[in-house]
Amino acid sequence: MTYLKNDIQYLRKNVIMNKFIILSVFLLIAITSPAQNIPTGLNVQDKAPDFSAKDQYEKTVSLKDKLAQGPVVLVFYRGQWCPHCNRFLKRLEDSLSLLQAKDATVITVTPEKQDNIAKTIKKTKASYPVLFDEGLKIMNHYKVSYAVDDNTIEKYKKYGINFSEANGSENGANLPIPAVYVINKEGIIVYRFFDADYSKRPSVKEILAHL
Repeated sequence: MTYLKNDIQYLRKNVIMNKFIILSVFLLIAITSPAQNIPTGLNVQDKAPDFSAKDQYEKTVSLKDKLAQGPVVLVFYRGQWCPHCNRFLKRLEDSLSLLQAKDATVITVTPEKQDNIAKTIKKTKASYPVLFDEGLKIMNHYKVSYAVDDNTIEKYKKYGINFSEANGSENGANLPIPAVYVINKEGIIVYRFFDADYSKRPSVKEILAHL
C-alpha cells in the first residue's frame, strides 16, 4: 500500500508539472509570436506616399497635384454597404465648405469597384474625389489594408455582402481600417485617426483643427 501511495503521489506531481510546462509553452508562443494580419497604419510625421487613381468621373487624381493646391484630408472607407462609412462621408460633404475654406482637398479611397462607388455617391452626395484602389496599392502603401477572416466573410454573406463581388477578384476580401490622415502641403502627415473599431470616426471639428 505504501508503494502504491507513493506511486499515486508521484503521478500527481508529474501531471501537475506537465500541465504547468504545457501552459508555459502556450503562453510563451502567445507572447513571442508576431501579430498576424493587423495593420498599423502610417504615423504622424511620416512622409505620405504619393499615389494616383481614377475617381468617380474617370479622372486621374494624384496626391502630388492636390498638395500643390493645399493640404489633403485622406479618408479610407470600406464600402457602400457600410452605414458608418456613409454617415461619415455625408458629414464630410455637408462640411466641405469649411474644409475648403482651409484650402483643403478631401480624397477618399476604397477597395470597392466603380459601380459600387456610384452607389456610395448616391447615398452620400459626395462631390469630392472617390478613388477606386485597384490592386490595393494605396491601402498597402498607407498600411491600412487587412484580409477579412473566413468567419467574418461567411457572416457578412448572410447579410447579402460578398466582399469579392463588391471589390472585384483582384481586391477580393480585403478592407481598410477606416483611417483618416491630414497631409500638409509638404507631404507630411500631421494628423492621423486610426481605430480598428469600424464604427468610430473623427469629428469634422477635429480634422479642421489640424488644417
